[in-house]
Amino acid sequence: MSKTFVPPPGPPRTLALAQLISRTGDGAYYVTAALFFTTVAGLSPAQLGLGLTIAWTVALVVGVPLGHLADRTGVRGSAVVFFCCASLAVGSYLFIRSFPLFVLAASVYAVAQRSGSAAQQALLAGVVEKEQLTKVRAFMQASYNAGLSVGAALGGIVLLFDSRGAYLAAFALNSAAFAVAACVLWRVPAVPASPAAAQGEKPQPVYKDRPYVAVSLLNLVLVLHVPLIDVALPLWIVGHTEAPPWVLSVMFVLNTLAVVIFQVRVARGVTDLASAARYVVRGALLLGASCVVFAFSGSGGSAWSAVLLLVAAAAVQTLGEMVQMAGTWEISFGLAPDGKHGQYQAFFGSGLTVAEIVGPLALTGLLVYWGAPGWILLGALFVAAGLATVPVVRWGERTLAERDSAEGTGSEAVAPGVPDALVKD
Repeated sequence: MSKTFVPPPGPPRTLALAQLISRTGDGAYYVTAALFFTTVAGLSPAQLGLGLTIAWTVALVVGVPLGHLADRTGVRGSAVVFFCCASLAVGSYLFIRSFPLFVLAASVYAVAQRSGSAAQQALLAGVVEKEQLTKVRAFMQASYNAGLSVGAALGGIVLLFDSRGAYLAAFALNSAAFAVAACVLWRVPAVPASPAAAQGEKPQPVYKDRPYVAVSLLNLVLVLHVPLIDVALPLWIVGHTEAPPWVLSVMFVLNTLAVVIFQVRVARGVTDLASAARYVVRGALLLGASCVVFAFSGSGGSAWSAVLLLVAAAAVQTLGEMVQMAGTWEISFGLAPDGKHGQYQAFFGSGLTVAEIVGPLALTGLLVYWGAPGWILLGALFVAAGLATVPVVRWGERTLAERDSAEGTGSEAVAPGVPDALVKD
């Protein structure tokens, strides 16, 4: 099989396999969850929305402390524990029929899923050479999308049956997938836990790392493209264009398959923090351009012209997403001090959680109710965030070098370069 699709042997391949398995279960969950909770579990749509908002807010609040705990106790063991907790939480959905218990189980799932992902990224940073992190992370992202695609297809079969037993099978699959992924993660070599701070020494939490906080906030703006395709685009297509609703499925498949096929190739151009910042700018420009094309899709005309514009916009957006994400992976790892990847990855990843909490409401108001000007404003926000990333990354490089110099370790944050290919022929 091509090296474009198969990670190199050892920890990278094991981590990608765990990603593939866990996201296959999540794909089935995402497709069937809303109908399961409202038709089988007996929750109202309002209770479902409120419960999930509470759950992801809890995950946001406890993410960084749990990331710090993972650094101190060992990121491999923490990732395994979090994945097991996610398995138990999803499994409990099979028996829960009340709103309070749903909120409890959903909160455990959200915390375990987000914290497990952060611990997994920290484990990646501990077992893979710094020069290879972004490329291996690209393999993991391809596995992520491949798993979601397979799981979504299985979820589609469940929707065809539309029975209580079929929904229960989908949730049982998700629970089992997390348990199997936890077993796979246990095969990855352990990473030594970070030592406790010396007596009288005050360890610096991620909140006080101002460049890292700044770049995380910029990333929060850039990852608004995630809830965009899930929430705002369906409403935009139905309410503002002549395109048929099925075009959304075409756009989703296009996005998913493109990431699976091309993400690794796209990420090869990221070799250090400077090139990563340039990638973020290019990705932001592409995201901004896609917003302009989306705006034109609602300007009237035939259904087929709207379809062509929407598919073209989705293609540009997908390319922008891949380019931007390749850059931000390098930045999120490169600006994090050694031994603190658990809490730093948890903080960086919290931007996606915030985007998923506030993004649907914000994007709906901006795009659905304001229309084309809202698309232009969103595109401008993407571009501004991308351009601002360059000076912020330089600021972070200087800060990290000064900190390492003060500690007498020498700066190793910026890799001089990576090989042209991660895997030799």
